[in-house]
Amino acid sequence: MLFSVIITVRNEVENIRDLLDSLVRQDVDKEIIVVDSDSEDGTAEAVREFAGRYDYIHLVVQGCKRGEGRNIGINRARGDAFAFIDGDCIADSNWLPEVQKKMNSPGVVAGKTVYIGQGPYMGMQRVELFRRGMDVTYPSCNLVYHRSVVDRIGFFDRWFITAEDIDMNIRAVDGHFPVMFNEEAVVYHKTRENLYSFAKQAFWNGAGRKQLTLKYGRLWSSYKPLELFKRKMTMHSMIRVFAALMGYVAYKLFGEGRN
Repeated sequence: MLFSVIITVRNEVENIRDLLDSLVRQDVDKEIIVVDSDSEDGTAEAVREFAGRYDYIHLVVQGCKRGEGRNIGINRARGDAFAFIDGDCIADSNWLPEVQKKMNSPGVVAGKTVYIGQGPYMGMQRVELFRRGMDVTYPSCNLVYHRSVVDRIGFFDRWFITAEDIDMNIRAVDGHFPVMFNEEAVVYHKTRENLYSFAKQAFWNGAGRKQLTLKYGRLWSSYKPLELFKRKMTMHSMIRVFAALMGYVAYKLFGEGRN
């Protein structure tokens, strides 16, 4: 199986070398496609350094949103599976070999994402959304789609600001493709560096959840609210909830609707 690893980045020069170094160590047949959205910090130059040493690393420079960038990567990919990871991540050396164990049939494989970084932002759990009994909110920094799934359900929806990965997973599940989890397929994801970037991320995640409701209707019944209240609430988790609600409401009032 040939894996096409697709990365969308903007201004990740401090992280991209560590990521690429972890990817070239994956003991599988692979190609690596980096879609750079007009970085201004030398990210593209760092990728070119690696591409000069490894002929299976390819760089595309084109201004785009995250979903658009992933579609650009898919269009250029030759692989049997599309593996998505973010520019501020590091892949465990057995990431793709472990994914391959689940790729015997068409579907989506989600691995275990381990967050590393500053203490206050560690251990922040996802707000899961379930579709047909499956969790569709595994982060797209560690998601792999069999090519046949994308051929059937289509590409990422360019309308989404965020949550384009959740939308993609919903369409996969609705198309009767399972979302399979392998906790041995590990990706390390760096947490946000400060409170501002942390809250900003939560705000846009909230906007993305509103976009999901505009596309699919009410989704509250797909959450498990009692599980949320059982979790330990901290100041930072409360900030995340507040910022996400602000993003949700802001998109409801001012966001672009579905055509």
